[in-house]
Amino acid sequence: MDPEIAALLPTIEADTATRLEQLERDVNEVRRLRAAQAEATQGRGPSVRLQEDRCIPGPAGEIPVRVFLPERARAAYLHIHGGGWVLGSERFQDPMLRKIAAEAELAVVSVGYRLAPEHPYPAGLDDCVAASRWLETHAAELGVSDPEALAIGGESAGANLAAATLLHRRDHMEAPFRAAVLTYGVFSAIYDLPSMKAMWDRNLVLSGPIMEYFSRAYAPGRDLRHPYISPLFADLKGMPPAIFSVGTLDHLYSDTILMAEAWRQAGNVCEVHQYLDAPHGFNGMPLAVGREANDRIVEFLRETIGIRA
Repeated sequence: MDPEIAALLPTIEADTATRLEQLERDVNEVRRLRAAQAEATQGRGPSVRLQEDRCIPGPAGEIPVRVFLPERARAAYLHIHGGGWVLGSERFQDPMLRKIAAEAELAVVSVGYRLAPEHPYPAGLDDCVAASRWLETHAAELGVSDPEALAIGGESAGANLAAATLLHRRDHMEAPFRAAVLTYGVFSAIYDLPSMKAMWDRNLVLSGPIMEYFSRAYAPGRDLRHPYISPLFADLKGMPPAIFSVGTLDHLYSDTILMAEAWRQAGNVCEVHQYLDAPHGFNGMPLAVGREANDRIVEFLRETIGIRA
């Protein structure tokens, strides 16, 4: 095993061991702790021309977004954060999103969608769809040279919402995005895939019981096979080129591998990158393998989102 990963695993496992108890006791306290941990990375990463917080119109009031503008924006990228639909924020991914903005030359908009359990499905998805429409109509105002060159992506539950947003747009005859970045996504909320079964009781960022908590919070009483909740069950025709990234020590390894294969079988272009022994969330950790994954995402976005003549 990579020595960097091996050194980090005991800390991750100890932190995860009490996560479910904390969530069930006081989800807002977990959110506060995660926000405090994220403060150290705010404003970190490559230099960008502008980073600012804004609010955009949404279906139930304003949606907070964090905007990153590089010196030159060829295209735009809508980012959707992870956190099991329950945790996370548009404010927690500055280093990665500043890297994408600066190195892929993209205007990046990160969405602070409504969280469960206070706002169950479809609230979060509705906010992401609304943000996609806002970006579509405001990309030029962000200085994007090709306002039709749009990409979308996210991690974990964010990858789930990114895929669901693409499906929703297709089903409602809206203009397609040109690329998707789908990183260790939750693509089946049934949690019966091989890697989840094999790692069910292992506390490693996630666990089977933690994921069940997230689904109960996000989609109570819903059909978990609905394609907007579990995109692995969707008709995936007409999706854009995508990059899938996942570590082999991730509960959602099978989700990602099977989703990529379904993406390809539906006639879409995709590339898949597997990272040996990397856990869930690895590309946000201080790991060389995480930096490698983010470099590949930047390269994919640079190559995939071309500028129309």
